[in-house]
Amino acid sequence: MSHAQSANFLFLTLASLALLSGCTISKDPVSNDPQYAPVLPASSAIPKPNSGGIYRPDYSLSLFEDGRATRVGDTITVILNERTQSSKTADTEITKESSITSDAGRFLGLTPSGKYTLQNEASHDREIKGEASSDQSNSLNGNITVTVARVLPNGLLHVRGEKWMTLNRGKEFIRVSGFIRPQDVRPDNTVLSTRLADARIAYSGTGDLANANKSGWASRFFNSEYWPF
Repeated sequence: MSHAQSANFLFLTLASLALLSGCTISKDPVSNDPQYAPVLPASSAIPKPNSGGIYRPDYSLSLFEDGRATRVGDTITVILNERTQSSKTADTEITKESSITSDAGRFLGLTPSGKYTLQNEASHDREIKGEASSDQSNSLNGNITVTVARVLPNGLLHVRGEKWMTLNRGKEFIRVSGFIRPQDVRPDNTVLSTRLADARIAYSGTGDLANANKSGWASRFFNSEYWPF
């Protein structure tokens, strides 16, 4: 194999590797993800038969508690009310002018004459202008009921859950996880999504409608970091 053929083979190999790396197709998310699966409390023991008394040690009822979630396995409805908006504008302008003029004058006591003189003139102008602007806004509204996965020693509730909806020729899902304070849970057992700490909120879809908004593998390669030009 000649040197030119070796170089061409190496180039084709590297290009193929870059193409394969840039064209890796990510798998669509599926339901029943373990990271968002509900955590169920341990099953209680079967109560023993009562011999006639009205007191049952296996059951308890508090007259001063409401229906807000406080234990592992309880459900909380998260009210999604997310809105983000960002705007940025940059305008730069740099102007620089310089001019140098030298008269003929006298040189060594003599005044130059003839075709060549000492008179000269130089000027330089430079101007740089730049302008950029960016404006982006997003909003998400809806409800999703999640379960309490953990109760931390400081009282924070770790909640997580997902909702899947099949619509026509595709599926849409919402996933939520984060930490909330029991004080932020309303009496109707709801909490605003803005009260979630370390929140992870995902809204997307799968199917024909979702695929219609995706670029082809060739477009993704030419727009990826692997394309050298």
